[in-house]
Amino acid sequence: MATIKTAISLHDVLFAQVEDLARDLKISRSHVVALALEEFVQRHHNRQLLEAINQAYDHEHSLADAPIVCTSARTQQHRRSVEGEW
Repeated sequence: MATIKTAISLHDVLFAQVEDLARDLKISRSHVVALALEEFVQRHHNRQLLEAINQAYDHEHSLADAPIVCTSARTQQHRRSVEGEW
């Protein structure tokens, strides 16, 4: 996989934290930033996926609450015959 160099601006406090973390993990600052961005992108993707799933279930739920419309004559006849039995 090709790598692309980019410049980013960080507050000095965050930069120092990244420096410390890179030293503790024995990896480069660049690697720390790349790992953080990968995690951020994955979390964003997961949030979008969860939102899509929730919307699908909300739509399914609203369909389940919709009244059932009987169109066939046989179904309507059956409905009239059992009306009031429950």
